[in-house]
Amino acid sequence: MNIKYKPVLFVGAGPGDPDLITVKGMNALKHADVIIYAGSLVPKNLLKWAKPKAEVLNSASMHLNEIVEKIRTSYFASKKVVRLHTGDPSLYGAILEQFKELEKLSIKFETIPGVTAAFAAAASMNMEYTLPEITQTLILTRISGRTPVPDLESLDKLCAHKSSIAIYLSIGHMKKVEKTICASYGEESLCAIAYRVGLKEEKIIYCAACKLAESAKIEKIEKQALIIAGKAVAASVENKDIIKSKLYDINFSHEYRDKKQY
Repeated sequence: MNIKYKPVLFVGAGPGDPDLITVKGMNALKHADVIIYAGSLVPKNLLKWAKPKAEVLNSASMHLNEIVEKIRTSYFASKKVVRLHTGDPSLYGAILEQFKELEKLSIKFETIPGVTAAFAAAASMNMEYTLPEITQTLILTRISGRTPVPDLESLDKLCAHKSSIAIYLSIGHMKKVEKTICASYGEESLCAIAYRVGLKEEKIIYCAACKLAESAKIEKIEKQALIIAGKAVAASVENKDIIKSKLYDINFSHEYRDKKQY
């Protein structure tokens, strides 16, 4: 008898707001028999999409072998399994090591992307990371800590580009981050600390680069926050003219629109 097993679904939960999960991710939760969620970061209110009889496990206290074993037994019992990760699974999700173990067991899997905190923060800030003639690059990174960062990707080297940058998992090294940002962007450059984006506790704190550590301390922010730097931050809040894109320029033609003649 040829049994057709359902692929394990790795689902991006988004930044925290249960309404910011994708429709595809929501439907995966609704039909799942087993949900293993990253409880240290994924809020429980995301589980409101789960069916009442679903088996729900918090992976915060589980190691890799335990997670894989639960997936294995559930998969081969013909159950629909969802592995629920915070934000987008591809970013700091430690998913590749899970994929490799599942491949060894001939377990099929798929990924459903999610909204990462950098984009949810930009939405809350009404900010565009890429501005014509200002910056066309966004860097997503973290500072070296317990998890090392390759030397070529050290924060000082990345900040030297002076592009838009969103720094994850680094709030515990705020003094070092502040010093590095000040060196490249300037001490008075406007930055933002985006705390628990997408949750009811969300805070967006704007401050000069030289005040990053002080601002985090005053607001008692010790984790679950992004540090955002670059000229795009100031452009989103300052009442100044910006360089407009060619996309909607009345004097610019492209395959969908001819420029206006006057």
